[in-house]
Amino acid sequence: MTVIVLKNSPPRLRGRLAIWMLEIRAGVYVGNFSAKVREMLWDTVVEGIESGNAVMVWRAQTESGFEFRTVGKDRRMPVNDDGIELVSFFPTDEVLDL
Repeated sequence: MTVIVLKNSPPRLRGRLAIWMLEIRAGVYVGNFSAKVREMLWDTVVEGIESGNAVMVWRAQTESGFEFRTVGKDRRMPVNDDGIELVSFFPTDEVLDL
């Protein structure tokens, strides 16, 4: 299963994702895809996100059972700690300086 969450994204990007995925809440899309289709969808998100931000998470054979990617400005930043993906938080004022 693949989940993509958009925040402050343009309507045309939301429309493109809605063609491929089910929008279960505003900005939250789910679907079940091959790795190739998942990468194509992520490329679409990266190209169309503009000033918003997004995260994509999918099931994977890792310690945590999933992997994720992010794009755009946000307080959360993925960090790899000894092979495990964690999330670190920037202080509020540093987000504005990115």
